[in-house]
Amino acid sequence: MSAKIRWGVLGGGGDSLIGILHRVAASMYDKYQLTGAVFNPDFEVSKAFAEEIGIGTDRIYADFDTMVEEELKLPPSERIQVFSVLTPNFLHYPMAKKLLASGFHVICEKPMTMTYEEALDLQKTHRESGTIFALTHTYTGYPMVRQMKKMIEEGVLGQIQKVDAQYYQGWINPIIHDAELRNTTWRLDPEKSGISCCMGDIGVHAYQMIEYVTGMEVSTMLADLNHLYEDNEMDIDGTVLLRFGKHIKGVLRASQIATAEENNFTVAVYGKKAGLKWEQENPNYLYLLEEGQPLRTLKPGHGYNSELSLDGTKLPPGHPEGIFDAMGNIYKGVAKAIRSEAYDPAEFPSMTDGVRGMHFIETAVASHAEGNVWKNL
Repeated sequence: MSAKIRWGVLGGGGDSLIGILHRVAASMYDKYQLTGAVFNPDFEVSKAFAEEIGIGTDRIYADFDTMVEEELKLPPSERIQVFSVLTPNFLHYPMAKKLLASGFHVICEKPMTMTYEEALDLQKTHRESGTIFALTHTYTGYPMVRQMKKMIEEGVLGQIQKVDAQYYQGWINPIIHDAELRNTTWRLDPEKSGISCCMGDIGVHAYQMIEYVTGMEVSTMLADLNHLYEDNEMDIDGTVLLRFGKHIKGVLRASQIATAEENNFTVAVYGKKAGLKWEQENPNYLYLLEEGQPLRTLKPGHGYNSELSLDGTKLPPGHPEGIFDAMGNIYKGVAKAIRSEAYDPAEFPSMTDGVRGMHFIETAVASHAEGNVWKNL
């Protein structure tokens, strides 16, 4: 049996949801060993957290630069092989760039960078490094999303005619109406979050999902964003019209002020022969719609599903799987790539997804700022 992949973590300490999600996902298939980390900018806090979760503190480092420097002093057989970047947005690019240039594999939270220019530069570094890079658009790890992708790829829907993606949350609604309170979240700080809040945080998930399941690329788009208050620089709601071709169109709706919504992410694709719909809050159900036929519900774990879907299914039919399992499937795919094993490119989002995601965010903001005009992507 192969030795576990030596894994390092940047950020994700304390009660961070992202930190827990990645640690559980990495442990799911017994392929990774948490070897070192910088969980927090405060060295003592970082060490205390390591002790809390039961790992040694000998490779808990004071800061990121020290970590890279010290790890590179170790022989390849001992040094960390892959790092997960779980920090706020503004740190993704400098950390990922230095790691790739130093020969480490990288698993990065989205959005990949703060700007499209940075994304292109990171892509260049990645190509030169020969390493593996994965972007954690977690929802691509769900078995029924993967089934949706394969069914569309196999022509079950026929010629695609309409794409509709909705991602509605309400978490920022209690914050945005208080001028003092809205200054307390980094999501609304362009220095830390980038030029977009809603589109940069959840709209980009919907955009990536559309291109992932359909296999098509958006060619042009028109965005209408909402900031709600004049003194708020960041979009918190918006609608984007999409064109994939002359007769293939779509709409992307994203909001963080959809009052009382939790994580209402839905993607639907309609073709000449049939349609498919998936809802994140009920992820084990993929709905197949056909003219003149009763609605069919497809579920994970059954033999009628694709190899890609079944590979990401851990439990027998009827046993719910969720967000931890989805992220675990991404880590599983990355492990295959690191070990030079055969894998389907659909097993984890790549650098290309990150570059196109940043292009989407900047194009959406520009389309709105220029008077809601069509922009090429």
